[in-house]
Amino acid sequence: MVDKMASFGQALLRRRVLDCSGEETRFARCLSTLDLVALGVGSTLGAGVYVLAGEVAREKAGPAIVLCFLVAALSSMLAGLCYAEFGARVPKTGSAYLYSYVTVGEIWAFITGWNLILSYVIGTASVGRAWSSTFDNLVEQKISTFFRASMSMKVPGKVLAEYPDLFALILILLLSGLLAFGVSESALVNKIFTGINLIVLGFVIISGFVKGNTANWNLTYEDFVNDTNITDPEWVESTFGSGGFAPFGFGGILSGAATCFYAFVGFDCIATTSEEAKNPKRSIPVGIVASLLICFFAYFGVSAALTLMMPYYKLNTQSPLPEAFSYVGWAPARYIVAVGSLCALSTSLLGSMFPMPRVIYAMAEDGLLFRSLSRMNKRTKTPLLATVVSGIVAALMAFLFDLAALVDLMSIGTLLAYSLVAVYIVNLEIVWVMACVILVLLCILCVIVICRQPESKEALTFKVPLLPWLPLFSIFVNIYLMMQLDVATWCRFTVWMAIGFAIYFGYGIRNSTEGINSSLRKYEPALQNKSPIYIGGEESEVEGISP
Repeated sequence: MVDKMASFGQALLRRRVLDCSGEETRFARCLSTLDLVALGVGSTLGAGVYVLAGEVAREKAGPAIVLCFLVAALSSMLAGLCYAEFGARVPKTGSAYLYSYVTVGEIWAFITGWNLILSYVIGTASVGRAWSSTFDNLVEQKISTFFRASMSMKVPGKVLAEYPDLFALILILLLSGLLAFGVSESALVNKIFTGINLIVLGFVIISGFVKGNTANWNLTYEDFVNDTNITDPEWVESTFGSGGFAPFGFGGILSGAATCFYAFVGFDCIATTSEEAKNPKRSIPVGIVASLLICFFAYFGVSAALTLMMPYYKLNTQSPLPEAFSYVGWAPARYIVAVGSLCALSTSLLGSMFPMPRVIYAMAEDGLLFRSLSRMNKRTKTPLLATVVSGIVAALMAFLFDLAALVDLMSIGTLLAYSLVAVYIVNLEIVWVMACVILVLLCILCVIVICRQPESKEALTFKVPLLPWLPLFSIFVNIYLMMQLDVATWCRFTVWMAIGFAIYFGYGIRNSTEGINSSLRKYEPALQNKSPIYIGGEESEVEGISP
């Protein structure tokens, strides 16, 4: 019994052995550094730049939103540096999934990959629906009016959207076809749309500094009262704050930074291109760092221009830029903004769809998902079946569910969470105190263990500076941001993970390629001399585990 438990545990923690001595790949190596930078910028600099700045400036930070984006960019750069070093060490397709597999073990790799798939599928469906909605607004809601009248879906409980979004369905399927046709063609389309988006954002930034007024960064209580004729103290405090550059204080800046952090999500798609980049060990680190810097300057410039053009408390949270241009007398500029918004949504959609089949392919090739999903098209050299299947799933979700429902798809576990809260509410204070003490002790232990690890002396094109402090700080920042999520979000995460564990323990653990290989040879740890992430140590004596 003990031997079986030990074997089971070793199977969960077996690590992928990589031999990166050769450059063989089933993909087409055709992406340049510029292609990767455009992919990262296009994926990260989505429609959020046209909406998020107005919401955070009005509700949380005021003109200090520029500091929010600075803090968010710094925290994102910490994670980006870690991705960049792994990209230099492990030039293989799989991104964070593969990095987890070769360092901490199979079960953690599956968890990472499964959640990457979730974020890409939900992201693709959400952006597809948002693209359709934005285009619908440009044509004065004629599309939605037609579908509501002819194809209304009235389901009790608001499980489905008001109407099926045929436009989003077709758009996602077309882009899936483009991705299946070839990576170089997809990269070309992405560069065109990203270029247009950056030109529009440049126009917005220059216009903001030309038509802006620095007085909007130093508004007083008297300015607010004279402008709105509102004197109710509670209303003034909630809407105006205390005035000045940071009207909602340091807490507002931190809260805004937590929201702005998600504006930088997307650069990780670069890490999935390791086998398609011409020189991955150089291009991936450069692509990640350069794309994050470009996105930061764009977010910083747009938010500064926006809060200079009009008082922060007047910003429209849904469409701040068109409203700001109308405020300064440039109403026709809304059409330029609309073009940029559609291009941003298009690149964001490509950025969500591009890595999705590659993560699925990597997991299927390792046997953790169904192996048929790893089939490659010999002519286009793309994971055809994974691209088609993931595209169809995302398209159907966009077709049937609205944006809010896409977030709530996995809320089945909410009732269970509410029940557990009811059970523990009596001992709430004890539970919280003990949880905090245990968490602090675990953090201290982790810091000590990590600091004791030997550092790799291998020469790489890029390494994270200040090891281990920058990665540790990145971990703490990420945990802080995770703690900002509500209970319902954690419940949905739990349900999604339950589905994933059913697949892994029912199929993946028995069909793992690494498990099959380890039964034919003496098991070697992933961190050895031929591995690109060798950190020292002698060869392991652990025997391979048969699946």
